[in-house]
Amino acid sequence: MLCFMGILLFILWLFQTVYLDTFYKNIKTNELEAALSHVETMSLDEDFSQAVETIAESYDVCILVTDFEGNMLFSAEKNMNCAVHKLPAGELIRLMEKAGDGSVIKIKNNFGLSFDKGMGNKDKRPDKFEDKMNIPPNDEYESMMLVKIITLKDGTRCAAFLNSIISPVSATVYTLRIQLIYISVIMVAIALVMAVVIAVKVSKPIININNTAKKMAEGDYNIEYDMGSYREISELSKTLNYTVAELKKTEALQHELIANVSHDLRTPLTMITAYSEIMRDIPGENSPENVQVVIDEANRLTNLVNDMLDISKLQAGVDTLEAKEYNLTAGIKSVIDRYARLVEQYGYKVIFKYAEEDIMVRADEFKIYQVLYNLVNNAINYTGSDKSVIIRQIVNGEIVRIEVMDTGEGIPPEELDNVWERYYKADKKHKREVMGTGLGLSIVKNILKLHDAKYGVLSKPGEGSIFWFELKKI
Repeated sequence: MLCFMGILLFILWLFQTVYLDTFYKNIKTNELEAALSHVETMSLDEDFSQAVETIAESYDVCILVTDFEGNMLFSAEKNMNCAVHKLPAGELIRLMEKAGDGSVIKIKNNFGLSFDKGMGNKDKRPDKFEDKMNIPPNDEYESMMLVKIITLKDGTRCAAFLNSIISPVSATVYTLRIQLIYISVIMVAIALVMAVVIAVKVSKPIININNTAKKMAEGDYNIEYDMGSYREISELSKTLNYTVAELKKTEALQHELIANVSHDLRTPLTMITAYSEIMRDIPGENSPENVQVVIDEANRLTNLVNDMLDISKLQAGVDTLEAKEYNLTAGIKSVIDRYARLVEQYGYKVIFKYAEEDIMVRADEFKIYQVLYNLVNNAINYTGSDKSVIIRQIVNGEIVRIEVMDTGEGIPPEELDNVWERYYKADKKHKREVMGTGLGLSIVKNILKLHDAKYGVLSKPGEGSIFWFELKKI
């Protein structure tokens, strides 16, 4: 802050002291030239005398209009030290001769005489000449005189002399320098105050956030970030607090995942071990039924391992799509056929409702089959006492929407976003599903994201749930 303020003060001092004379001279020179142009324009006016007074007042210049013999025709003296009004007639006549018919000459106090190369008739003026003028010297200021021949409305030819002070007076420069000293002290004080305020209001909250972030990196999630008083810091704190909440949730889900996977691994392993020991130790127990139990539990373990591998590949982004055109309607029917044994033995009803046959889509057939299988499996696990699961195929223009509905207890609104997490359950109680591994909905979510497909869940407590996704129809 002090460096920034120092740069500003340096620029201010540079322009107000070093280059003050240059800027002021340029401005006054331009004003004097503008006044001369205005005099030339107004020379054709009826009331030229009043015009001369007005121009002199507006531009703060002295104006003298004379005939070719040096006799005054019009005059407006605005400065006691006006050089042009102190010139004798002979000097005025000599200047008129130098000006010629259309040229403008510039005369600086005690600096000789020269033509302005940017104005007037180039053919009628020499490139350069000097003339010692008998103008009273004044060390306190520098003045400039412009001379040009003009024509009045009645056709009279005369000379217009304009004079103005083009250097700032020493009192003005001294005043500015004193003001700059006070301004510099005040600005440095303000810079110090602002630096302290920024340190307290901005730097300190950032330091606190940094220290808190170090605790989070060490695995301490029982922290809360200070909101701070500035909007950006407050938004950063909100984001970090949200991150902490998500990390807490992830850690809790991780512990729950370990517990659930351990449970799902231990149960089939126990069954396999128990039935294998029975068949080994007890004669006659090596029956097809007992062998089938071992096979079923081994298949359950295989499915669990496969699902864990699938979800790991999907979340790591290493799994790719093998998209092709295929019959989605036929794919849904093949999923339903897989549940034929469950329907027959346990009385479940899987109903498929659709208006159009043979809906074609472009997608990865195997992965969409996984999505449908897991959604139907989830619906069977959580459907109501009527054991009904309804699958709807709804076509809306170029979009086909698949809905899988159960008649279970439903999901509370605050829990809807969490159902896609691994092993998440609304009742927080782990139970072994009729079929599945508890990773199905997480697999569904990642496969549909891979397809850039829309998906979601609609549910109300006591009214069941509807899981849906949409694909583009071909």
